[in-house]
Amino acid sequence: MSEPLSLLPQSNVQPRLRRRFPRLRRSALWRRLLRWRQLDFEFASWQMLYLLVSPRHVYRNIYYHKQTKNQWARDDPAFMLIQVLGIMLATLAYSVVGGVGVHGFVKALVQLLLVNYMAVGVVAATLTWFLANRFLCHQNVHAADQQVEWQYAFDVHCNAFFAFFVFAYLLQFLFLPVLMKTSWISLFLGNTLFALAASAYAYITYLGFQAMPFLQHQEIFLYTIPMVAIVYLASLFGFNISHHVIDYYF
Repeated sequence: MSEPLSLLPQSNVQPRLRRRFPRLRRSALWRRLLRWRQLDFEFASWQMLYLLVSPRHVYRNIYYHKQTKNQWARDDPAFMLIQVLGIMLATLAYSVVGGVGVHGFVKALVQLLLVNYMAVGVVAATLTWFLANRFLCHQNVHAADQQVEWQYAFDVHCNAFFAFFVFAYLLQFLFLPVLMKTSWISLFLGNTLFALAASAYAYITYLGFQAMPFLQHQEIFLYTIPMVAIVYLASLFGFNISHHVIDYYF
């Protein structure tokens, strides 16, 4: 007599895939996206402020979130919605100042929002997610198997991109009268803003994975900062990053 089907060895592929690709936490995330009154814009704004003044504090709060809700990733899309709105407003401001018209605005918005923020974010999240799970996990034999959630890796990108956005988009806009001149001061100021933006992105990315106790050697995410410094010093000999970026987008 054959054994019951339930006693046969079962593949662990599907549970493992569900753990690594949790459908972007659709049950909570997408429900809250459709219910505006449940979105916590105040808390998202608090996180943005502290990402600039004390980013460790943000990730300490995320660790507490993991302890209470058993997931690292956000279950509230308010943070991302504020970022999208900020990118749209910044693009509109640059378009008005540059006088590029509606076509120029749409072209720049597609590049800044869909490519720089979303597409690059998906690539960055996938790379850091794979790197963390493949090489940085340090599992304890007495603890349950843990993996970095892809959505959390994308959240880390969103956090890091916010600091990049402040330096490379907002502060650059405020200093446009100076940056658009052809002087060494404008070159120094513009290139410094972009160097700070790239360094902040790397540092906040590092903090995001450093907050996960089952990872090790997270300092690998800081290795891009020396490369940023080298490029920055080389650019001071005549390559104005702000001029090239604004010319490309607008």
